[in-house]
Amino acid sequence: MKIGIVCYPTFGGSGVVATELGKALAGEGHQVHFITYSQPARLDFFSANLFYHEVSVRDYPLFDYAPYESALASKLVDVVRFENLDILHVHYAIPHASAAFMAKQILETYGINIPIVTTLHGTDITLVGKDPTYKPVVTFSINKSDGVTAVSQSLKDDTHQHFEINTEIRVIHNFIDFSRFSLKPKDHFKKAIAPNNERILIHTSNFRKVKRTADVIRMFEKILAKVPSKLLMVGDGPERAYDEQLCRSLNIGEHVRFLGKQDAIEEILSVSDLFLMPSESESFGLAALEALACKVPAITSNAGGLPELNIDGYCGYMSSVGDVDDMAAKAISILENDDVLKQFKENAFARAKEFDLKKILPRYVEYYAQVIAESHQLKNA
Repeated sequence: MKIGIVCYPTFGGSGVVATELGKALAGEGHQVHFITYSQPARLDFFSANLFYHEVSVRDYPLFDYAPYESALASKLVDVVRFENLDILHVHYAIPHASAAFMAKQILETYGINIPIVTTLHGTDITLVGKDPTYKPVVTFSINKSDGVTAVSQSLKDDTHQHFEINTEIRVIHNFIDFSRFSLKPKDHFKKAIAPNNERILIHTSNFRKVKRTADVIRMFEKILAKVPSKLLMVGDGPERAYDEQLCRSLNIGEHVRFLGKQDAIEEILSVSDLFLMPSESESFGLAALEALACKVPAITSNAGGLPELNIDGYCGYMSSVGDVDDMAAKAISILENDDVLKQFKENAFARAKEFDLKKILPRYVEYYAQVIAESHQLKNA
């Protein structure tokens, strides 16, 4: 198949999933065309089956804001026409699904029928999409897609709750590529961070309020009082400055390292003992899955799609959003006993194997084939 993929080219979950999916499809012999405004962060190697088409948006004095959606639609028309694509897969509803629909309508004037699959990832539905400014467009774009997937049952349920959807939404969970995410031999790195064999805890996110990063700090303060530990805060965002100040005010700054954005997150996970994710909302919890794959059990909230990933008492524990005391107590119960920690690490890896890319990829390929076949049937009816 010749597949066009539209995504945000960032470190965010939707961009990561879209890029890793495209790379895997290319590895299976499909021709994959990425269409976005800059090269995706994880599109980091050459393949004969991978192509990148940049969407350029010119500044005009007439516009206060560059019309990216129109530029994207025009680029989609160009790529579909001249690369003879079989299907478009757009990740994140805004503005990709609506731009794809516009392109589809234009392509029909050339006698081209291009089916569209839209994947819903989270905040495009739970936050941005519910805004009255965008809700009618999001609803319309989902309903006009030829296929729709969601990364968790929770997100599917939220979509039906907040939007009038009259098309089927198929749940295809996020995945993990074990050729990248697995335990790496990084003992020297671990010794540098924890010279006295302290436990190493880790949090990764974009440091937005919804991630409740201050809860991570407060949780760690309670853990540190019981178990000698270090905390790695990976990522960057609006809450980082507050979190750094909170560490100072709690007098735990010497035990916490803020590492900023990191590409080789699997190497940092490989020296970690416990992953902390107290989020207020998570459509799935891709960062937690990456941790599990590196044998790092997770302490998470029970928000959104996290219960579909984190099995309470097996590969980690869950608590109610904001219950820092309970999260800390459960973390301590894992960390204070070597045998318990070892068992949770093994369970984490076993759980992650259920989301192996090799198991999830065929579901996408099968779905593409189904959507293409149904689209051709409708055209010929």
